[in-house]
Amino acid sequence: MELTKIYADQKEHIEKSIASLKRDFLTIRTGKVTTSILDNIHVDYYGTPTALNQVATVLATDATTITITPWEKKLVKDIEKAIASANIGVNPNNDGEAVKLFFPPMTTEQRKEGAKQAKVMGDKSKIVIRNIRKDANDEIKKLEKDKLITEDQSKKAHDEVQKITDDAVKKVDTLVTEKEAELLKI
Repeated sequence: MELTKIYADQKEHIEKSIASLKRDFLTIRTGKVTTSILDNIHVDYYGTPTALNQVATVLATDATTITITPWEKKLVKDIEKAIASANIGVNPNNDGEAVKLFFPPMTTEQRKEGAKQAKVMGDKSKIVIRNIRKDANDEIKKLEKDKLITEDQSKKAHDEVQKITDDAVKKVDTLVTEKEAELLKI
């Protein structure tokens, strides 16, 4: 394996990690509700756990309301039960046709809690990035041990891997700071 491939793999894995972080951020509630808060909720659909948006139309009808209209009316109760057990901070309201979620305005405490959640998610992402760095460095050490690169090339490669890692960590810090600002803005 050559060095450019190691760098490319490292960058690719980092991009996936950052994309994952961005998806995780969508599950944190901000002042305006988004349907992504329901992304991790699954409904029992003929014995198979199925994502909510695969069995119903999920719409944010205004800044504090989400309406879930199942494609099959018999799913209303299952959807209501799945949302209640997901503990997303709101009780589902079933009108027989659809399930409505009415989110109260966020308190300062909830905003601070969301900001804390974002920071934890960012820290986990940084751990993943550091593990990616370790894997890249291990590949470089292996190349040097197998005498495929010189000691100088190895040193430069380790420096490059560290530079890529530092850039990624800065990007994560920026994303976390932006998310915290979004959450704490009233």
